[in-house]
Amino acid sequence: MPVNETERRTEPVQLETKTSGGPQARTETETVIRLSGVDIHYGKVHAVRDVSLPVERNRITAMIGPSGCGKSTVLRSINRMNDLIPGAKVTGEITYHGKDIYGSGVDPIAVRRHIGMVFQKANPFPKSIYDNVAYGLRINGMTDGLADRVERALRRAALWDEVKDNLKKSALALSGGQQQRLCIARAIAVEPEVLLMDEPCSALDPIATARIEELMNELVEDYTIVIVTHNMQQAARVSDSTAFYSADVDSAGERYGFLVEFDDTQRLFSNPSDSRTEDYITGRFG
Repeated sequence: MPVNETERRTEPVQLETKTSGGPQARTETETVIRLSGVDIHYGKVHAVRDVSLPVERNRITAMIGPSGCGKSTVLRSINRMNDLIPGAKVTGEITYHGKDIYGSGVDPIAVRRHIGMVFQKANPFPKSIYDNVAYGLRINGMTDGLADRVERALRRAALWDEVKDNLKKSALALSGGQQQRLCIARAIAVEPEVLLMDEPCSALDPIATARIEELMNELVEDYTIVIVTHNMQQAARVSDSTAFYSADVDSAGERYGFLVEFDDTQRLFSNPSDSRTEDYITGRFG
């Protein structure tokens, strides 16, 4: 890692929160993250326009919609992953426990420490199973009781019993479903409060998908989860709240994504307030 990135970890301005991160006891509804009037640009392209929604503690929030409507773009903005894309710019406000994560002096590395992410395609490092989980812990200086932390993360990701006798084995030798659970273990090892999941089951078979969905339902007891999925049935099965996005073309011929409707999942699927949502859910979209 470049020296300047390491130095940034020691800057005095840190991302302050109301909680310490990691497993949290379920309490009354609390907004952990709030998006207010969020616009996202890639250079001159206005990719996403005017998104506002809350993400509530210990709930699964799903983002659904057709390809190209900005779901993943919005998801990546929540932990500043878009910072890594040249020309990307986020305006509006995204707060974490009331603090603007794009505010002056906020370290994006600190943001990602509290708001972890699991990607569409399992991306284990070409290292051992143990070293994959330990990687983030070492980078963040969380080496006290390292072996116990690794075991705890693997247990929480429902993978420990399958790999405990082969921790030195290459992570690349695991099945696709196991690799995705390993990536979840790697993400939660550093004890974030929020877990972002970008289509985590899209490359998995039905059995592995069911296991990941079961795991999400277990993890939400202690974590706040936001998931992007193209699978409406999956959103209906696992989420508490759902955001439906769509896309349009502006007067200049540029395609952009926007939030159509956000509501309790059961209500959105059974009685949507916008006809575009109903058309998408019933297959009449487009």
